Amino acid sequence: MAADSLLKVIFEHEGVFIHPSSEENTTEDSLISGSLRIVDKDAEVFVEFKPVEETVDMSNMLCAGKDSSSVMEWYQCPGEKLLESQQSYETEWDMVNAVSFKKKSCTNGEGALNHSHEKSRGAFSFALCDLRSVTLKEEGWTFLLLKLKESCSSLPALHFHQGGSREFLESLRRFALLTEAPEDESCLLVGSPIKALSQSFENLLDDNSFGLVQKFRKDPYVTTLGGFSKVTNYIFDAFRGTEEQHQRPPEEVADLLGEVIPGLEINQQEEPGFEVITRIDLGTRPEVTRTEPVSSEDWSKHQDAEGRMMDISRLKQTIFKGGLCHAVRKEAWKFLLGYVPWDSSLEERKIAQRAKTDEYFRMKLQWKSVSEEQERRNSRLRDYRSLIEKDVNRTDRSNHFYEGIDNPGLVLLHDILMTYCMLDFDLGYVQGMSDLLSPILYVMESEVDAFWCFVSFMDQMHRNFEEQMQGMKTQLIQLGTLLRLLDLSFWNYLESQDSGFLYFCFRWLLIRFKRELSFHDVLRLWEVMWTGLPCDNFHLLVCCAILDSEKQKIMEENYGFNEILKHINELSMKLDIEEVLQKAEGLCQQIRSCKDLPRSISVILGLGAATGPGPGPRPGLGPDSDVRDCGAAPALRPTPRPEACSNGLLRGSSSHNGCRLAFMS
Repeated sequence: MAADSLLKVIFEHEGVFIHPSSEENTTEDSLISGSLRIVDKDAEVFVEFKPVEETVDMSNMLCAGKDSSSVMEWYQCPGEKLLESQQSYETEWDMVNAVSFKKKSCTNGEGALNHSHEKSRGAFSFALCDLRSVTLKEEGWTFLLLKLKESCSSLPALHFHQGGSREFLESLRRFALLTEAPEDESCLLVGSPIKALSQSFENLLDDNSFGLVQKFRKDPYVTTLGGFSKVTNYIFDAFRGTEEQHQRPPEEVADLLGEVIPGLEINQQEEPGFEVITRIDLGTRPEVTRTEPVSSEDWSKHQDAEGRMMDISRLKQTIFKGGLCHAVRKEAWKFLLGYVPWDSSLEERKIAQRAKTDEYFRMKLQWKSVSEEQERRNSRLRDYRSLIEKDVNRTDRSNHFYEGIDNPGLVLLHDILMTYCMLDFDLGYVQGMSDLLSPILYVMESEVDAFWCFVSFMDQMHRNFEEQMQGMKTQLIQLGTLLRLLDLSFWNYLESQDSGFLYFCFRWLLIRFKRELSFHDVLRLWEVMWTGLPCDNFHLLVCCAILDSEKQKIMEENYGFNEILKHINELSMKLDIEEVLQKAEGLCQQIRSCKDLPRSISVILGLGAATGPGPGPRPGLGPDSDVRDCGAAPALRPTPRPEACSNGLLRGSSSHNGCRLAFMS
């Protein structure tokens, strides 16, 4: 392979040993110690072992930047204000902002692999697609036996004297399906390498391992966010096989979907207590109206002399019905997102602001004070930084707040995302998170306030970005359940066109319609959803409202799988947010008025599910309610009900292609 080809290290662990064969005398000197790596090179995944003497690359001893194009420098002069509205207290932290920092986009291992044909003692490398099985053995420590599909000679056993075998297997699972062999529990059979939906959003957006899009790399982030076709077409092609007219049986579809989405359990047998949603008369959908946004004067009327908010329930209702004028957003969003308590006084908020400012800059100082040597030894931090730098430079660049070269808004966007990695290093940064931060920073115009509001939003959205993407799986099932209730004939049509899994809605749910609406419409939609009204998971009814407007065209034109996907993608920037919100509210009222509402629907929307089906008062709308758990229930960690799955659905309350589905935690 060319020396300049793209190399990404997925896993690396030193202290892995190869023992001599039984014919040799086993001494400490005869053990071969080396580094085990999983690397992604030119969209193909390799496993390689190199003895310790080969792992030193002298070219890495030279610091930064033979390639000037890979070095990005941002400097901020002492005392320089990025935004006039920055809090004055933050000037005490100018020493943090004054630190010049130099970020080198590295290749996670820097220095191309040496692909010479010289075979050194113990070194080996193979493509993951050639791996047949992995067998786990214990001998006081764990060692792995790797077996290739077509090989005359066997690979040496890898002995993990210092741990790391579990992490190695977890990294393999990101790219291949590992299943226990029926005859040997210690043997894991390796399925074809996949880029599963449960992989991080980075891989869904940027990896070119889907054969259909290997040339689709000019701007992968914008292109794939502009159309989710590379994932859905990959799944669809797997389902339908090589013949267009050939439809695979449900059990084969179940197996394939299980490979694509790890953690998905598909039960094709009848299950006792399964709730089947049949056609239900929901009655006439009521007409609803929208009102004017809350003005600065209206907002002030809800504050007492000490700055505490009053009549919060009515205020939330007013925000839900009309949104906020832009002048109010900077203050109101802090309350809606839970950054500041509704019952706090102005003085209490100032004290809390000072403490939050200290906490933010302490975290910011952690990553800004990391030396190049430290970062060289921390591959995860390097990966986070590299992804953030890449995404910051292409997030909302048409918006005046982020347009142009050396825009200070981009510096703040970068710094907030890097600091969030210090707060939640396990999650770190996943592509798509910059889309959630951008509108918040635009409104707040303050680094500290934007950070803490973003933290509150991520508390809602966290499970969307976790490696298993459980939040996304849950929401797609819940959306399908709602669609079956609202229009069974349309749902049946989608199923007949292999679209019942609703992957064309994936982008809507993942980043809350950020790419479907104009920037200012996104602000309106988010603040409406953050009120937590008129039910839980209101964003799912927004999806239903959009599909309700498009179903006639889809069915009359007899759209198939690809046409449906194309049509939905082309709705981007063509939606009227006020019409969508009006229809979504009408759907909620229509469902609430149903006398025989299925319990699964009550659970999804929080319509008195604890007391039985049917309409009822929605709890948690009082002045002291925490709106962060409303409108985004799948993103939180709810306590499982005995009669329901942990995702809030009755087990098996979804059906696709004749299969029963239930996501298992």
